Amino acid sequence: MKNYFFLILLIICGVRGNAQNTVTTGKITGKVIDAETKQVVDYATISIFKSGSTSPFNGVVSDTKGNFTINNIAIGEYSIKVDFVGYKPYIINNISITNTVHNITIPTVLLTPVQNQLQSVNVVGKTPIVENKIDKLVYNAANDLTSQGGVALDVLKKVPMVTVDIDGNVELQGDANIRFLINGKPSSIFGASLTDALQSIPASQIKSIEVVTSPGAKYDANGTGGIINIILKDSKVQGVNGSINLSAGTRLENSSFNLNVRNGNFGVNAFFSGNDQLNSTSINTTDRLSYNNTRDTITHLNQKGDNSFVRSGYQSGFNFNWSITSKDELTAGIGFNHFSNHNTGLTAQEQQQMLLSGNVFSDILSSRSSDSRSSSDATDWNIAYKKTFKQKDQELDVLYTSTSGKNTNQVFQQQDYLSGGYPSSGSMSNNPGKDKETDISIDYTQPVTKDFTIETGAKTVLENLNNTVVTDTLAGKVFVPNNGQTYGFNYSRQVFAYYLSASFSLFNFIEGKAGLRDEYTHTSADFPNTNIPGYNILSPSFTLLHKLDKTQSIKFSYSYRIERPNYGDLNPFYNISDPHNISTGNPNLRPEIGHNFEMGYNKSFDGGGNIYVAATYRYNTDDVQSLTTFTPVLVIGGASYSNVFLSERYNIGRQTAEGVNISGSLPVGDKLNLRTNIQLGARTNESPGFATVTGFTARTNLNVTYQFNPNLTAEAFGNYNSSQKNIQGLRPAFYSYNFAARQQLFKKKASIGLTAADPFNQFINQRSTTNGANFNQTNLRQVPFRTFGISLSYKFGKLEFKKEKEKDDNTPGLQAPPEN
Repeated sequence: MKNYFFLILLIICGVRGNAQNTVTTGKITGKVIDAETKQVVDYATISIFKSGSTSPFNGVVSDTKGNFTINNIAIGEYSIKVDFVGYKPYIINNISITNTVHNITIPTVLLTPVQNQLQSVNVVGKTPIVENKIDKLVYNAANDLTSQGGVALDVLKKVPMVTVDIDGNVELQGDANIRFLINGKPSSIFGASLTDALQSIPASQIKSIEVVTSPGAKYDANGTGGIINIILKDSKVQGVNGSINLSAGTRLENSSFNLNVRNGNFGVNAFFSGNDQLNSTSINTTDRLSYNNTRDTITHLNQKGDNSFVRSGYQSGFNFNWSITSKDELTAGIGFNHFSNHNTGLTAQEQQQMLLSGNVFSDILSSRSSDSRSSSDATDWNIAYKKTFKQKDQELDVLYTSTSGKNTNQVFQQQDYLSGGYPSSGSMSNNPGKDKETDISIDYTQPVTKDFTIETGAKTVLENLNNTVVTDTLAGKVFVPNNGQTYGFNYSRQVFAYYLSASFSLFNFIEGKAGLRDEYTHTSADFPNTNIPGYNILSPSFTLLHKLDKTQSIKFSYSYRIERPNYGDLNPFYNISDPHNISTGNPNLRPEIGHNFEMGYNKSFDGGGNIYVAATYRYNTDDVQSLTTFTPVLVIGGASYSNVFLSERYNIGRQTAEGVNISGSLPVGDKLNLRTNIQLGARTNESPGFATVTGFTARTNLNVTYQFNPNLTAEAFGNYNSSQKNIQGLRPAFYSYNFAARQQLFKKKASIGLTAADPFNQFINQRSTTNGANFNQTNLRQVPFRTFGISLSYKFGKLEFKKEKEKDDNTPGLQAPPEN
């Protein structure tokens, strides 16, 4: 870890060179009003230029009172340009920041309205693909071409510090324990299967993805890896407008529809999106050697088969916004989510038993057919109230969210023996369940001085899970009830939290956020022999940022995180779709505790390039991981299964991880842009009864975009994840590549796109190994990933941007600003 911090310091020193110990900076303040009505112009764009330059290097927008402030301006000569739709631009030249004049207040800016009425407006802005802020990283997905016909997982592959494997498992800085949110709120869509949920959100619906690696005290402490917040598209502009997106491909089909209606202080957004992953067949080959307890007998199991898989899902809902007054806003929403998948397979099996001399005394051939289905239906609704005050940034927020879901898992398997004279065996299981979560939170922000702000709040989380398992086993030619594998399971959890945090600026040198969160958790479960004690945690966090100059900054952050076991980890349902490879949950899991450190350096360049380098260190205690054990005979509810791998989640001990993350973009001329993300790191697992294992990993991707003309863009994307040692074997490596092109039509109201993923490879091969004291296994999965697709997009409606007269606290509020 010391080497990584030394690397960061070298980079910082090299960039700083012989810079002075302190840099004198100033600020420019002003106010924008309408030249005719004398009303304030809020959300006007203020851009600042170096003297003689035609490109701005910084900018802000005016607040609801028309005021603006541009901070941290180095000594020099500048000009300012003030813009707003429907007004003539206003330019102020010859503004000087000197050693003696640091703070300048310019005369009130009088914007003159354009007399010609606008029939329609196209707002074109170049938002950076990646924005690095003090407390989070934002990936703006709107111009992500290669994932335009894909799903949320395809977008996540592009996000710095995020890793997605071939099965859709997501890691943030090497940690899979991530708290996922949609529009800043929890959703039951993530409750049953995270991968299925992320596969069911079309990329065309995603506006941006926020990555919070060191969440502050205001965030829930749950999620040792951090938080990923998926922001879906919405609009608050006046009028009626919307968009339609369709894509069709050889592997995936998507569609989405958005409609926004806003008149005065009231707005409604309706949306629908859905997708289908078409039938695809993967090939699986497993070779296992296992030993009995006296190690004088060897069992060799070989399995080879194919699995056909389909997946579908949709989301739909409504959002409402009412600006009651200029300082009171009420929002509400209701959403419906559904996804399902269906997997069928046929596997040929050969099990040989032999002595150490190699003499075979048993050779059993069998064929196994399997069928598994899962589905989830969820409803989310929320209501939020925001109160602002006369003092800038003083704010009160109250939020109530409720999410409930119904989940069903059905598993069927039957083995027919081709030798040995054994009767057929099999089982059928049905596992319906329900989950519900209610969150109630209140947050208050109070500026104390210009450089010091306090935030405080409280939250209650109420969770309830229950399910029933009904199992039938094959007896002769019919399936009969198996009471030993039929049971119910109820689980409830309550979390009560309070936090206090502060944002501050010290000596015009350090910006920071620091806070403490207290969370008490009470858990109960009625599963036999399960007793989960309550526990209380104190979760401190802080982030410190220093701007070396207007283009460079360094930051250091720490957060204390907790990972509470989720539904899948706890559910004691035995999945016996393959009797030789059985998995189950563990209701006795304890929460995992994580400590995350990050030190980062950010540099922006003239012309739009940027680089971010971060050294990270994390250590977890009571680390939750899946372990596989081998047993010659496993008895479940009175039924016996032979030669079994049993996979179950355990608190294994301690895990440490250290690494370096590098992300950046480089414009080459006006048409070509290069972006890359690189992660290098090592992860060490320590657990009683196992040897300490350290595994190195590397993940890198490269994105190349070329703008042929204002309406035609092409993109290529390549991604590589290396293999990595874990506590019981080797996680497989994989690579993928995508190509895309998009042509915009009808004054950019419509577009057509073409995509191709892995066009030259029919399969992606996944080789993995698993080892234990009395077994070793190799597995090869050949996953079809090649796809070709076409996508269509159309935007409709007329957008109106108007300024109304400012109202007092008892009249309807100002219209919301246009979305960039």
